[in-house]
Amino acid sequence: MTTKPKVSKFRIRRSAPAAASAATGTGAAYGNAAEAHPETVQASVPEAAQRPEPLREGQIDQTRAEAPGTSIDDIRREGLSGRELRMARRVAQKHGLAPTSDFDAVRLLRARGIDPFQRTTMLELVAGKGAEDKAAGAGRVNLPQTVPAPGHNLPATEKSPAERRAAEITGIQRDISRRRRRKLLLLFSRLAAFVILPTFLAGYYFAAMATPMYASKSAFLILSADGGGGGKGGLGGLLPSQFATGQDAIATQEYLESKDAMLRLDREMDYRAHFADPAIDPIQRLDPEASNEAVYKLYKDHVKIGYDPTEGVMRMEVIAADPETSLRFNEQLIAYAEERVDELSRDKRNDAVKVAAESLEKAKADRRAAQERLVELQENSILDPEGEIAGIRSLINTVELQLQEKELALSIQLNNPRPNSAKVAALRSEIEVLRAELKSQKNRLTEATGGGSSLASKTAAIQMAQADLATADMVMQSALETMRMSQVEANKQVRYLTVSARPVAPQEAAYPKVFENTVLAFLIFSGIYLMISLTASILREQVSS
Repeated sequence: MTTKPKVSKFRIRRSAPAAASAATGTGAAYGNAAEAHPETVQASVPEAAQRPEPLREGQIDQTRAEAPGTSIDDIRREGLSGRELRMARRVAQKHGLAPTSDFDAVRLLRARGIDPFQRTTMLELVAGKGAEDKAAGAGRVNLPQTVPAPGHNLPATEKSPAERRAAEITGIQRDISRRRRRKLLLLFSRLAAFVILPTFLAGYYFAAMATPMYASKSAFLILSADGGGGGKGGLGGLLPSQFATGQDAIATQEYLESKDAMLRLDREMDYRAHFADPAIDPIQRLDPEASNEAVYKLYKDHVKIGYDPTEGVMRMEVIAADPETSLRFNEQLIAYAEERVDELSRDKRNDAVKVAAESLEKAKADRRAAQERLVELQENSILDPEGEIAGIRSLINTVELQLQEKELALSIQLNNPRPNSAKVAALRSEIEVLRAELKSQKNRLTEATGGGSSLASKTAAIQMAQADLATADMVMQSALETMRMSQVEANKQVRYLTVSARPVAPQEAAYPKVFENTVLAFLIFSGIYLMISLTASILREQVSS
């Protein structure tokens, strides 16, 4: 770093080496004391020494020395590097100065007008090194010096600061490289132990040890009888068959994947014994004494059923240790699905017709009861109450006409001045008889006779029984119509299972898939190792903090 000094550059001419040595020794002593104890040195300097004196040859103006950029505090704030400070100290020593510190060397050089960081200054110092050494040696005390013995001229063991610094940096770099190699070696060792080796063992198992499994595939769908799943006026007619039969397909899928289907397949096809065969490798082999839950877990892994709601197709894949067994298991499960679909259709038909049949039976029973009540009323009273009432009413009318005639004849006889008493008595007797007869006929209509009910009440009861019978007939007709419609709708609810792709015995093993399973094992082991490593790093950081 190069700074622009505030003072002008000049060189000090020295009259004699002794004067320079004296000035250097005095300045060095004073500088050391000033830097160590500035207060004490300032107090110990006499007032006469603090007075300004005329400058002599080789002395430095104090104002120049303390100019901006030449004080120690200003030099500290410049941020000089260690290399620059060491260079300044060497330049100061070459000029015969005795600085107390690196910053003091910069201050002394700038006070003399010398830029310690200028390249020309260093070249001049190197070029005039021999002359200055001779001039300085002339004024110094010549002391005896060591002379190297011949044959023992070995290189010096001491190194320069730059060489030591370069050696330290090289050692640090080698140590860092060594640590990195060690960490990489440990990392590869852990990866080989926890990821690569388990992956290799898993791949070897899938490729060489695992028993090949054969898969037979089939596809079937459920259709409705009407092709639309509903009536013409309902919402079912607007839906395609795959949506109308979606619930039946889901129910069939749930049944085939249930434990009930597994137990039935085990009873009829000996499913447990097939996978407990000793020819199967130990990992895939089923324990002969395994529980139903273990067998059901194996069943779910080896029987895969999928349903596509957009197409309405159910696809089934059955896995077994040999092709023939896989084919037999697949066909048997399709037979179970057909039975299940028939049961669902039968239940729907029965549910649809059951209510209508019960209503019809109830209507028949009500009509039979109404007819029996009418017959009972007719047997206990008269067969035709309306005809009987009409006859009585005609008789009453006849009696009333005769009574009017007799009363008119009686009135004519009584209007004569001298009526015939015999005729009058006869007429009065006939009128009384007719009146008694009229009263008797009227009583037959309204009053009970012989401890029974009246003719009017009997007629009303018979009429009510006839009305009940007519109502029961209407209800029965409606129940019959409902029964017929229910049967038609029940026939539309019939479901059929159609096999679109029948199972075929496979010729090549479908499982295990060596490459896919090996890659999956590698990903699983890598994930486990990564989780454990992250957990350990987090715990180590927490503990260290």
